[in-house]
Amino acid sequence: MQALSAPSPICPVSSSRRQFLGYGAAGMLAAVLPGCSADGGLPHAAYSQTIAWGSNEIRRALAGDPDNVAAVSIALLKNDTVVWQQAFGRASVRDNVAATIQTRFNIGSVSKVLAALAAMILRDRGLLDLDVPVARYLPGFTMLSPEYERITTRHLLSHSSGLPGTSMRNAFTFEPIPGYAVNAEAALADQHLKHLPGMLAVYCNDGFTMIERVVAALAKQDYVSFIQANVLDPLGMADSGFLTKEPAGGLFALPYSGGRQYPQEFVSPLATGGLTATPDDMMKLARLFLEQGTYQSRRIVSADGIAQMGTDQTKNLIVNPSPQWVWGLGWDSVRHPGLAAAGVQAWQKNGGTAFFSSDFYVLPDQRLALMVTGNTGNAQRSDTYRAGALAEGVLLRALVEEGSIPALPPLVAYTAPPKAASPDLTDAVGVYANYNQPMRVTANRDGSFSLSSWNGSAWQSMNGDASYSYRNDGWWWSNDAPISYRFEVVSGTDANGQPYRYRYLMLRGPLFGAGYNETTLPMGQQLLPLAPLSAAWQTRMGKTWTVTNESPATVPSTLKGAPYAKLGSLPELPGYVLVRNSSYDDGSPEYQLLAPLTDDRAGMTVKIPANAGRDLYELHFTMVGGNEMLTIGSWIYKASVA
Repeated sequence: MQALSAPSPICPVSSSRRQFLGYGAAGMLAAVLPGCSADGGLPHAAYSQTIAWGSNEIRRALAGDPDNVAAVSIALLKNDTVVWQQAFGRASVRDNVAATIQTRFNIGSVSKVLAALAAMILRDRGLLDLDVPVARYLPGFTMLSPEYERITTRHLLSHSSGLPGTSMRNAFTFEPIPGYAVNAEAALADQHLKHLPGMLAVYCNDGFTMIERVVAALAKQDYVSFIQANVLDPLGMADSGFLTKEPAGGLFALPYSGGRQYPQEFVSPLATGGLTATPDDMMKLARLFLEQGTYQSRRIVSADGIAQMGTDQTKNLIVNPSPQWVWGLGWDSVRHPGLAAAGVQAWQKNGGTAFFSSDFYVLPDQRLALMVTGNTGNAQRSDTYRAGALAEGVLLRALVEEGSIPALPPLVAYTAPPKAASPDLTDAVGVYANYNQPMRVTANRDGSFSLSSWNGSAWQSMNGDASYSYRNDGWWWSNDAPISYRFEVVSGTDANGQPYRYRYLMLRGPLFGAGYNETTLPMGQQLLPLAPLSAAWQTRMGKTWTVTNESPATVPSTLKGAPYAKLGSLPELPGYVLVRNSSYDDGSPEYQLLAPLTDDRAGMTVKIPANAGRDLYELHFTMVGGNEMLTIGSWIYKASVA
């Protein structure tokens, strides 16, 4: 569902459990099985060099990360012809079952493209207006912030609604658990918006879960049935669907992580990330986009609906310090930076679950498309499967081979410019927060600054004790490292007439793909001290709270035991509640800083576009039978016995 939705960034921020963006946590090797004859046909002569390069990269990933990459499957489309489809590795390592081109993978947030298509189909039928408040279609939908009534379908599809982020309860499981979307909507009734609708765009899975609710309400049938009847069946996507019950047949890639195989993975947020599919089936979907809404001469959705999905949705955002990332409707980007480096427009959506990562591209002008999916590799390894980099590399080489571009664009070079006089850092030092990792900016005597992150008990130096000096390009560099930083203040007046002023720590570098471009993103927002915590909050510091309503069949419960939350504080930033929610941990603890709203509620503190402000939450305490209970989203916790 993860994702950023942008592809996963390669940056010094801890890789996250927010799997719907493609931040993976699993995978493994198997025997490499080249596609031929029944497994995909002989390589297409026009793209033989591209196919050879892509095949070698996949084989290298399988061999380089044998505990975390079991299978990878890929398909490349030109016009209406699949010129390459091939599966590598094993769908089941334990049973030594080879992956084939019919093997279905959980493709995570790539599913959002179908949610946007569903909205466009309903729009074509006159049932939905993209700019009408969603509350008109869902009379039962409510939130604590009155501005929820301004949220439109366009906001939901472009990640600009202001919903907190992702309802993670029972999201990734090892058995089907019904009712996810209903529970997620109900949980929103006890939460505030994190920003006003349309103010900024930050990756938001719950927006697409609400699309699932809108489709069901307007179509008068459940979301799965609507997609089956209006998208999958008309396109002949026979090897695709949503796993709402144990599959009776078919071949599925099974999770494999750390050298261990797990049972079938189920993804409960259906519109957000629940589709299983093959790359070959996804090429049928790609043809729908290339043919502007038709498939084999049959109209599925209007040409205007396809155009709306591919239109830049960032033009009217109030806060947008990262203009390189251009959200569409359902698409992560409708001007993907890696392909834009070659002068090519690309619509792109990536996706991840707890165990798989995928990438889907459509190049409308060149009539090319690509889908790659597989077990998620180890993010700390260089020789692993990275869906974004692989997809970008294949597409750029195909464009060269067909003559659409003369050569690969140059890799971004990183030579630090000359040093310049350092600006005053007095206002910039301090603590910066995001969705998972408080950071501290410390000024050094020589005018440089250093970065550290909170590891749960102390501040730990980031990026190998690097220090950052101001350069004449306006950025702070650590010698010739590929990542540089700057501070940006965004201020103005919001739609309610209230002034705002946010200071961001901005990061610039090869954050996505294969290194042919650099992107600028905010990675943290500065927080200033508040009044000391009240006595009610002080009594909760250091306590651990255990979830009471998470299914034992979920991935976090199975792998790590019952999820828990722990409350604490940062000495350097008085007045805030530091929360660790174990369900969100992925290899290292994750922390959010919340601000008390009352003695029984603490709320979200940052408004960060793109990805670093995703998946926020608020805490609410209530008394039940003389015991204090904690609510986070749709989770309910009880205090653990010391």
